[in-house]
Amino acid sequence: MEQEREALVTFVATPIGNLKDITLRALDVLRGADVIFCEDTRHSLKLLNHFGIKKPLVACHKFNERAAAERLLACAAEGKRVAVVTDAGTPVISDPGNVLTEALRAHGVPYTVAPGACAFVAALVLSAFPADVCAFLGFLRGKTAEKRAFLGRYADFCGTLALYSAPQDVDADVALLAEVLGDREACAVREISKVHESCEYFRLAEGLAGEKRGEYVLLVRGAPPRQNPLNALSPQEHIARYVAEGMSEKDALKAAARDRGVSKSELYKYTVKGPKE
Repeated sequence: MEQEREALVTFVATPIGNLKDITLRALDVLRGADVIFCEDTRHSLKLLNHFGIKKPLVACHKFNERAAAERLLACAAEGKRVAVVTDAGTPVISDPGNVLTEALRAHGVPYTVAPGACAFVAALVLSAFPADVCAFLGFLRGKTAEKRAFLGRYADFCGTLALYSAPQDVDADVALLAEVLGDREACAVREISKVHESCEYFRLAEGLAGEKRGEYVLLVRGAPPRQNPLNALSPQEHIARYVAEGMSEKDALKAAARDRGVSKSELYKYTVKGPKE
């Protein structure tokens, strides 16, 4: 059996809904910790009480994360074992924790992670959208213009997009996605691992119907491939265009084949060296 990495600080993933999703390792780490840093002490106390774990708690949220990082470093300097959790899911992923990892790394303090539940990963599986290439965008932040500019960077991304959205923001987020990305198929996932878990499929242009309750993971299909205008040329003209731009015939053949989504051998006959009819 593999040995666990020796580290004073462990970032611990906690359930995102169903308490049975806690891992055995997560429970071991929490039980063995001298102190637990948590996003909301009241929320984490419910989880810890459920499993009969009683430990000192330190609040670590977005408003005090830098001060919490200093306290974390002090605990580590004293040789204390520290567990870091957020309200649900994996710390750092759209949750507090990044400032802590940066501080630990900067001071050479070893840390590790006890992996587990992560909402956008679970939602990606449930959506059945392509998962081999994807991008996680977290929550859309800032003013509308800033959100629009941010989404614009992903307008041509071919993989599935995943983002979080609070119930009061869903309609506006979906409308902005439609404006920037165009009309695409999307899926809204909520209540993951709970009794009322659901996946609702819709078109961005139509919006998501119904009352918005609870936080959502929105999945959007990737951009369709753009048609290269050179593909409208004949194979000979396509290759010749690249040669005219300074490419060798060999590189022009590769580029044209890539544009057309075919093998080089299929276009070889259209080169100077290819077979002549």
